[in-house]
Amino acid sequence: MAAVATINDLADCEVLPDLLEQIDLPIKQVSGDSGYDTKGCYDTISQRGARAAIPPRINAKMQQTHPHSPPYPRDENLRRVNQVGRKQWKQESGYHRRSLSETAIFRLKTIFGGKLRRRFFDNPVLSF
Repeated sequence: MAAVATINDLADCEVLPDLLEQIDLPIKQVSGDSGYDTKGCYDTISQRGARAAIPPRINAKMQQTHPHSPPYPRDENLRRVNQVGRKQWKQESGYHRRSLSETAIFRLKTIFGGKLRRRFFDNPVLSF
C-alpha cells in the first residue's frame, strides 16, 4: 500500500510516518519488526487510530509511569508477550501475517538485487 526508497543511513522507524501518510484508507493494524519498537512509531500508529503489532525488543521495559493513565500500547504488547510468549503473541496479534509481505520483498530482491541504483537520489520513485 506504500513504499519509500531511502538511503542506507535511515532507520525503519524514521520512515514510518512517510509510509503511513501515503495511505488514505483507514488502517486497522500496522505490523513491523522490532526496528519499529520506538515511542515515535507507537505514537504515529496511534494517531492513525491503528493497532501496533510490533514485538518488543528482548530487553524492553515497561514505559508507563502513572498507574491511573490508560495503558500504553507498547506496554500492552510487552505484558502479553511476557504472559504467553512471543510465538503465541505473534499468532494472537496477527503479526505472523507480516511474513507474507517480507517474503514478497525477498522475492523482489532475489530477482532485482538488494540495492537500487540511480545517478540522482531525487529522481522519481515507483511505488506499488
